[in-house]
Amino acid sequence: MKEKLKNIAERLKTCGRKLEALWSKVRGPIGKLVSPLRYLNPKRYLKRLDRYIIGKFIGTYIYSIILIISISIVFDVNENLAKFSTYGAPLKAIVFDYYANFVPYFANLFSPLFVFIAVIFFTSKLAGNSEVIAMLAAGVSFKRLLRPYMVSAALIALVNFYLGSYVIPHGNVVRQDFEVKYKNKSKNLSATNVQLMVAPGTIAYLQQYDDRVKTGYGFSLDKFENKKLVSHMTASVIRYDSISDTRYHWKAQNYKIRTLKGLREEIQSGEVIDTLIQMEPMDLVYSKGQQETLTSPELLRYISKQEERGSGNVVPYEVEYHKRIATSFASFILTIIGVSLSSRKRKGGMGLYLGIGLALSFSYILLQTVSATFAINADTPALLAAWIPNILYAVIAYFCYRQAPN
Repeated sequence: MKEKLKNIAERLKTCGRKLEALWSKVRGPIGKLVSPLRYLNPKRYLKRLDRYIIGKFIGTYIYSIILIISISIVFDVNENLAKFSTYGAPLKAIVFDYYANFVPYFANLFSPLFVFIAVIFFTSKLAGNSEVIAMLAAGVSFKRLLRPYMVSAALIALVNFYLGSYVIPHGNVVRQDFEVKYKNKSKNLSATNVQLMVAPGTIAYLQQYDDRVKTGYGFSLDKFENKKLVSHMTASVIRYDSISDTRYHWKAQNYKIRTLKGLREEIQSGEVIDTLIQMEPMDLVYSKGQQETLTSPELLRYISKQEERGSGNVVPYEVEYHKRIATSFASFILTIIGVSLSSRKRKGGMGLYLGIGLALSFSYILLQTVSATFAINADTPALLAAWIPNILYAVIAYFCYRQAPN
C-alpha cells in the first residue's frame, strides 16, 4: 500500500514538473495575447473619485425617477379611476398595458428634468459637506471634476436614446390602444377622398377608408408611363391583409382592370383578386401621436416614403426623429449647468439651486414643445426646431462653466 502511494506521489511530482515546464514555454505568448486586455479594465480610466461621483449621480438619478414617477402615478390613478371604472378596464390591462408603458414613456420624456435634479441635489450636498472644496484643494481642477459627470451623462444619454428609439415606441402602441378603449380618447379611424402616389407614376384613390376593419371603398389605381395612362383599376371594396407574410398585401373585391395598349384596350374583371399595392393603413389615416409609435428606423423609412410621394404630412415625424437625438444630447448640457451652479458652497443650502434647476428643466421642456409647434405650424425646419433648446441652453452652459470655480 505504501509503495503504491509513493508511486502516485512520484507521478504527481513528475506531472507537476511537466506542467511547470509547459507553463514556462507558453507563459510568454499568452502574456502577449492577454496584455492588451488591461486597456479594457475600467479602473484604468476611472479613479476612485470618478467611481464615487458616478455612483452618486446614477443613484440620485434613479431615485429621482422613482420618486417623481410614483407621485405622477398616484395623481394619474386619482384622475382616471372613474374612467377605468366606467369603461370596465380590467386590472391586468391597467397594470401591464397602461402603467407598464406609462412609466418608461414619461421617465424618458422628462429625463432632462431628472438629470438636472440629480446633479443639483447631490452636488449641492457634496459642496455643503465641503467635499468639493477638498477636491479642489487637492489639486483637482474643475475641468477634471467634470469628467465623471460627463461619463454619467453619456451613460444616461445612450440609455435614453436606445429606449426612446427602439423600445418605448412599441409600448406606446399598447398604451394608446388602451387609452382609446378605456379612457375614451379620440382617435382618427377613418378618412375620405384619399389620394396618394404609391409608386412613381402610380396614383391610388380611395373614396372612403375605415381603419377599424382596414377596409376602403370606391378604390381606383391609375398607372402612367410617359404621362400617358396605361392601366386603370377600380374596385368597390379593398381590404388590407394584416395576417399576410408580406407587406402591401391587399384584396380587391368586384374589381375591373383596363389595360391600354395604344388603340387597343383589354378588360379584366372578377369578384376577388390579391394584389400588391405599396401603401399601408398608416399611410391613409393619421392619428395624433402616431409618430411616437414608430422606432427611429421606421420613422426614417416612413419619412423617405412620404417625401417620394410628395406628401406634406412628414413634419411631425421629422420633429420626432430629431427630438430623440436632441433630448439625449441635452443630458450633457444640463449636467454642465447643474454642476456649475451647485458646486460652490453658499449659505442657504440647496433649496435655491433646486428651485433654479426645476425652473430651467421645465423651461427646457416647454421650449421643446414650443419649437416643435413652430416646426409644424410655421414651416420652421424640423432639425432646427428640435435643436433650438439645446443651442440656447448650450450658451447658458458655457456661461455657467466660465463662471464656475477653478
